[in-house]
Amino acid sequence: MKKKDSKSTLNKRNSKNYSFAIGTINITNYGYAFVKIKDYKKDIFIPKNKINKSLEGDLVKIKFKKNKKIKIKGEVIKIIYRKKKKFVGIIKIYSKSEYLNNKYYNINFYKNYKSFTICNNNTIILIPLNESKKCNHNDKVLVEIISWPKNFKNPIGKIIKIFGKIGNYKAEIYSLLEEYEISYKFSKQSKNEAKKIFSKKVIINYEKINNRKDIRNINTFTIDPKDAKDFDDAISVRQIDKFIWEIGIHISDVTHYIKENSIIDKEAYLRNTSIYFNGKVIPMLPKILSNDLCSLQPKEDKLSFSFIFSMNKNGDILKSWIGKTIIQSNKRFTYDEVQKIIDQKKGIFYNEIKTLHTLSKKMEKNRLKNGSIFLDKVEVKFHLDNKKNPISLYLEKNNDAHCLIEEFMLLTNKKISEFVSINSNGKLSNKTYIYRIHDKPDNEKILYLKKIIKPLGYFLDLKNVKNSINKILLKIKGKPEQNMIENLILRSMSKAKYSTNNIGHYGLSFIHYTHFTSPIRRYSDIIAHRLLYNYLFKNKKIKSVDFYEKQLQYCSNKERIVTDIEREFLKFIQVKFLKKFLGKEFVVIITGFTDWSIYVDLILFHVEGMIKLCDIKEDNYILNPNGYSIIGKNKKNICCLGDKIKVKLIDINMEKKRVILDWIKKITI
Repeated sequence: MKKKDSKSTLNKRNSKNYSFAIGTINITNYGYAFVKIKDYKKDIFIPKNKINKSLEGDLVKIKFKKNKKIKIKGEVIKIIYRKKKKFVGIIKIYSKSEYLNNKYYNINFYKNYKSFTICNNNTIILIPLNESKKCNHNDKVLVEIISWPKNFKNPIGKIIKIFGKIGNYKAEIYSLLEEYEISYKFSKQSKNEAKKIFSKKVIINYEKINNRKDIRNINTFTIDPKDAKDFDDAISVRQIDKFIWEIGIHISDVTHYIKENSIIDKEAYLRNTSIYFNGKVIPMLPKILSNDLCSLQPKEDKLSFSFIFSMNKNGDILKSWIGKTIIQSNKRFTYDEVQKIIDQKKGIFYNEIKTLHTLSKKMEKNRLKNGSIFLDKVEVKFHLDNKKNPISLYLEKNNDAHCLIEEFMLLTNKKISEFVSINSNGKLSNKTYIYRIHDKPDNEKILYLKKIIKPLGYFLDLKNVKNSINKILLKIKGKPEQNMIENLILRSMSKAKYSTNNIGHYGLSFIHYTHFTSPIRRYSDIIAHRLLYNYLFKNKKIKSVDFYEKQLQYCSNKERIVTDIEREFLKFIQVKFLKKFLGKEFVVIITGFTDWSIYVDLILFHVEGMIKLCDIKEDNYILNPNGYSIIGKNKKNICCLGDKIKVKLIDINMEKKRVILDWIKKITI
């Protein structure tokens, strides 16, 4: 009689059919997950029931069968490293009957665990009764996982912090910062160090300051947004000949006060950039420095790092100087005030502003002629009431005043970079420096852009991509599809980043480019200032290229995180504002499709909404294989990207920041 295989023998035999790998798990909003591993182009798909207590970002060991299928399925067999134990979520407290019928969350409740927190990544954490008494239903909270019993489907947690109700301005800001692990309070040591630096503030005596050019007698001013409090840059201008002007771009000398490896410097590096919300700023430096000592406020002597040059009427630079200065701003302008002076051709410092405006237009024309992409995105802004609720929306467009500042800042960043990178003989210096680089777009993304805009009536010339994109951007101005196509163009581009390896800036068509002009709000600029100062005055041996490259990778990563935070908060404000329009009908434009939904742009509000295909009553729509359109099974109606649809706003989900729309009809011309 043949002997049966033992259980251990079967396990060994079965294990031979599997491959094993280690990777980071990415759990989707729908509960299933993917793990990216080396030597596989496609991520390994992990079904909901095979995640085995792993959480978003965990380092896990998986097993999977090798096959030639497009989708390879796997299973988590071990959690090697838990990425995080603290999560931001929303507390849910229901009655007993509601728990028993709680099919949506699919939670197994246990004695003494009758409330839970649902986190943004769909992690559900059970909260003991004594813990949940601290807060209310739908409060945003910070929860820490304290255990995960073997027979429990969900982990058990305790509440660390209560932010407040969903939709509350402060609760949304501080829970968002906590979720991304961004510090919003300065350490006691940083505050004390900032006070010490500030206490040394005295009337600056030029005679006692070495290596500084005194330009306090030249007309100088700042131009910033109305609500700005940190003034990084100022401009001076004076005529030195009939068609020649001396222009100075003066940047706050932050590194004069913030010494490398000091407590404030280390904290500034960790923060890396200021974060700008509608109605609030989380600064990179303590306010006593960012809004006072380092800020180039009017009528005060200030220390700056300057690029001063002579320019003719054609926008050509005749000679230039870079060094440390002492300045005094005569006037603090807002963009609107400068625009009014340009439009009305009169006002304080009219001649200086007129000169800068004329020269900036020449510079812009030359830049575009040399291949720079002119992507002029409109910013969505909101007026807030006393309780920080959005009461009205406005679109902030770049006017001539914005362009004036932009052109001179671009020029400064370019020329500072060239100064370090190129010797007087025209050869490369090979000095280590910080570059703001922008790679060429991926060919596949450009081909996708070409295909997707063709049905909308726009042609992309692959032989001259940048020139073609500029022509398209001009054609779409003021049209309903403008926002959609601008976003498609942005997605087709590579992301700009920082590096010591200079590959140039594709979008600007600059061979050399850096970030130098905003050291109060960007740590990358602080690095650029320190290196430039060393090359100008010290000539000391600098740190290794690897040291700076590591710093710059961190700066790039932090920049992306902050962009995500600012974008997510804007979505909250937009969605909250839309609550007052429930039941109203709007015209929207289709911007994307999935197998089960349509994404649309509410043109009036510049916000994205979603319509489920299964909710469209006029027909049973399915996604076409090309992914650019849907077709009705019965009536064969086709809806494409860029089509206009009439919809009704039926609901706002503040928890998920979603706009829910009801399809009324397609608008045909």
